[in-house]
Amino acid sequence: MPSKDQSNYTKLDKQVVRGKEIWETNNCMGCHTIMGEGGYYAPELTKVIDRRGEGYVKAVLTSPIPWAPNGRKMVAYNMNEKDAQAMIAYLKWVGNIDLNGFDRVVSPLAKANQ
Repeated sequence: MPSKDQSNYTKLDKQVVRGKEIWETNNCMGCHTIMGEGGYYAPELTKVIDRRGEGYVKAVLTSPIPWAPNGRKMVAYNMNEKDAQAMIAYLKWVGNIDLNGFDRVVSPLAKANQ
């Protein structure tokens, strides 16, 4: 491991890994970005927990109806508590990665919606 490692890999746990699996299984990157990678249809999520809070993110993930802010519609995942908490753990983990001075909001789309 590099001596100046800026990832927070030591904070990985089973819940974070489960959240990543959910992220990949549902192709969240088809619409969202993390650290600039992914689609630009929906908000950038690198620091979404800091920006929106866990309660908002959980409400979106567990909503039984499609979430439709600003005219864009997100799939209704209707996640159970366990999966929603795993996604939040994953997004918190991503949010704690040291961005080495890069802006905490990476995509221009996310900046416009702050």
